[in-house]
Amino acid sequence: MTARRVVIVVTGLAVAATGGLLAMTKSSWTATVLSALAAVAAVGVAVWAALPGSSSRPETSIRVSGSGPARSGPGGSANTGLTGPVTGLRGSMDVERSGAADASDGGNASSGINLT
Repeated sequence: MTARRVVIVVTGLAVAATGGLLAMTKSSWTATVLSALAAVAAVGVAVWAALPGSSSRPETSIRVSGSGPARSGPGGSANTGLTGPVTGLRGSMDVERSGAADASDGGNASSGINLT
């Protein structure tokens, strides 16, 4: 069971126990009882939200092999390997025998992995 699930279960039990204890008091305290239940639930949800969640995205292996050459023009970019965002990246990346990347005209070139 993950830490997030444990926190939600404990929060539910704490709200139920608090409600049970406060139900034994005077019924004229309804607003106080409801406020106490909401406070206990809010603390539990805050702890739950602060814990890191598990990503539903599976790990993915990316492999680039034997790519051809690439040449960039002025202000352009060329990549013979792998280019992509680093955010949300899960899994492994492998670039083998990538082609030549030429930026002799003033652009940017990469023959490996270029994470943005």
